[in-house]
Amino acid sequence: MSDPTNRRAQQSAGQDVAKSQTAQAALDEADLTTAAILVVDDNEQNLELLQAYLEEIGAEIRPARDGIEAISAVEADQPDLILLDVMMPRMSGFQVCSKLKSDPATRDIPIVMVTALNEVGDIERAVECGADDFLTKPVHKLELVTRVKSLLRVRMLRKQLETTLREMKKLTGDEKG
Repeated sequence: MSDPTNRRAQQSAGQDVAKSQTAQAALDEADLTTAAILVVDDNEQNLELLQAYLEEIGAEIRPARDGIEAISAVEADQPDLILLDVMMPRMSGFQVCSKLKSDPATRDIPIVMVTALNEVGDIERAVECGADDFLTKPVHKLELVTRVKSLLRVRMLRKQLETTLREMKKLTGDEKG
């Protein structure tokens, strides 16, 4: 005869695996069409190439041609992710990243630095500025799309969590925090 406790444990474990697989499937199929990506590069060909690579994601893609334009674009309508060239006139990608990451209103926007620089010091500087990830040029489409999708999924889940927490606070009458 089988032990009923053991059977319940096996059923519970099976249900946990099924829930985990369902959650993963939902994450894999997250609707990224509501997301917005700001692509910042002063080189028109690079801008067009990145936009073409990202089309398959289905997200809104907004271009900016330098750091100043990027800051203005973020202030006007926050994107869900920023692809940011490092070497630009007027304001470098490092400066843009530092400015956005130091502002509580924009610090949670994932930033992927895109650079032709591949020195360890440049990577360290990107990390110090607060970059969430970075890619070196020439950018490979599969790598770009995979990283962008991953960061967008995390961003969308975080926004969903924040919305849920706000709703819970309203329901419990805790309007403070």
